[in-house]
Parts: sequence; structure tokens; C-alpha cells
Amino acid sequence: MTERSAARIAVIADTSLQRHVLQQALTGSGYQVVLNSDPARLDEQALSACETDLWLVDLAQSEDSPLVDSLLERTSAPVLFGEGHAPERHSEHYPRWERRLFGKLKKLVGDPSQAVGPSLQALLAEAQRPSRLDLPQVLADTPLVAGEPARQVWLLAASLGGPEAVKAFLDALPGGLPVGFVYAQHIDASFEAALPQAVGRHSQWHVNPARQGDPVRCGEVVVAPISCELGFTDEGQMRIAERAWPEPYSPSIDQMMLNLAQHFGGSCGVIAFSGMGSDGSAAAAYVKRQGGAIWTQRADSCVCSSMPDSLREGGYSSLSGDPRELAAALVNHLAEQCS
Repeated sequence: MTERSAARIAVIADTSLQRHVLQQALTGSGYQVVLNSDPARLDEQALSACETDLWLVDLAQSEDSPLVDSLLERTSAPVLFGEGHAPERHSEHYPRWERRLFGKLKKLVGDPSQAVGPSLQALLAEAQRPSRLDLPQVLADTPLVAGEPARQVWLLAASLGGPEAVKAFLDALPGGLPVGFVYAQHIDASFEAALPQAVGRHSQWHVNPARQGDPVRCGEVVVAPISCELGFTDEGQMRIAERAWPEPYSPSIDQMMLNLAQHFGGSCGVIAFSGMGSDGSAAAAYVKRQGGAIWTQRADSCVCSSMPDSLREGGYSSLSGDPRELAAALVNHLAEQCS
């Protein structure tokens, strides 16, 4: 499968603030904004010249526009009327507004965050075996039965650029740590089967699909399923629901964070790697209230930094680094807990 080019979006909005927020939201989620204009500044010629896959129309100050009426009559591309006044990016209402908007865009022009196929092929072809961090003596001296149920579980959350970042993190991480992981990656379902081998082939960690009724075990990375929501029973066993993840993301990082923190509380953590949009921001406050930690990949090491940026800007992230630095920080964190 070849990588899809980003869908082109033309924005018509009659307030500068709305145009600014839509521009940030669309480009941060991987869409290409080919026009962003006040309807008063457009004419028939400009509309005809614009090559776009979708028109996004958001009129806050005027009920109608002759230009928009003309557009509806003539365009072959779909026209989506916006979700109304966009909340401030850092407000509690923003993630809900963004989810509604991108749920509609995904159905009309596709989801750019799923275009990770070529990067998986590159990872599968990669021959280099990176150097691994040393296991601290305090952890080496602590008896750990390989495969025992993990009392501490961290979520690895990612979207575009995620497989490369998560592989670098796991490559650096030594085995023998008293922790298990759940890995939630926005990805097209056709690449789901290749993901475990692509990210785990050089590491000491076993990367496995989720298993109904089994706990997350020390030394393993469980890949959250694309089509069904993953949760936990009261006893900590994985529960794969028959229902799909809440729209528009599959898997939903927000929902995975809620499910993890609800069961593991202060014994869970989240590391948000490279990715588009702000999936995860809506659940971050709950994770923090439950005592969970939230860390983020540093922006200059991301393919796309929108997802970790939104957590940092919301004040939820307590530590940022590149994937190897995050691995070192986790090793130190676990060593301090042991000592």
C-alpha cells in the first residue's frame, strides 16, 4: 500500500480567530489547507481556481453568503459546514469540538494519521541493532519472574511518526523491568498485523496482540486492537469489548487512558510520542487525578508534534525527552521506586 497524500481542505470563515484555530487544527492533524479566507475577500474566479478535496464553511457573523450559495451549486467537492465557534485551544471544550470536526472529516476525506505503512516497511528492513541502556543494580538484584502479571502498566500512545519513536524507545529499554506496556497506535487496520514485529524486532520486549482474559505481563508490550475497545476487569485482566472505540480515533487514546487509569490508578503512566491532533488531552486530567504520570516526546524529535504539544500546552506533561531519554527516565523512575 502506498502512502496517501494529505487531503486538501479549503476554509471559508468570516472571523480571523476562527480561521486561525481551523488552520492550526487542520494542519496539526495532517490535512493540507489550500485556502483560508474571509468570504468577503473571495470572488467567483478564486473559487473556480481552488483545487480542493473539501470545502469547510464556518459563518459566525452572517446567516448566508451569495458566494457560498454559488459554491454549493457549482462544486463537485463535498461542502462541510463547521462546528460553530471554536473554543480556545487549551479549554476543556476544545477536544470535544475537535473530535466532532475530525469525525466528519475522516468520513468525507479520510484520516491522514493512519498513513504509516511506508514507515513500517522501513522499520522492518532496518538492520541496525541500537545500543541498550544498562539495567541498574537495584533492579537487577530485585527478583522478577519473567511473565508475571504487571502491577505497573504504562501506555505508549502514538500517531504519525509513532512506530519509529516507539521502536527507538523499546530498543533502548533493557529487559528485566517490573512493568508492562499497552501500545495504542493510530494506524490503518491493514498494517495492524505488521506493527508488533516492526517495533519489537530489535528489543528485549515481547510485542503481542491483546489477549482476552489475560493480564498485561512484565516484559511485554500489548498492542491495543484497532477495531475493538480494550479495557480491564476488576482483577486486571484484559477485556476486549465487542464495541468499537469512540469516534473518530481507532484506537482512541483518550479512552485507553481512561480505561488504564480507572484500573491501575497511580500505578499507571502515559508516554505520548509523535502524532497528529490532540487525542489524549481530554483524558489527561483524569489520569493525573488518579495519580498517573504523563510524559511526552520532545517536539524536535517528532515527525509530528501536535499530540505531545497539546499535552504540554495543557500543563499535563511532567517530563519531555527524545525516545532514548524517555527510556532512560523510565529506568531511573523504576529504580527509584525499588530503592
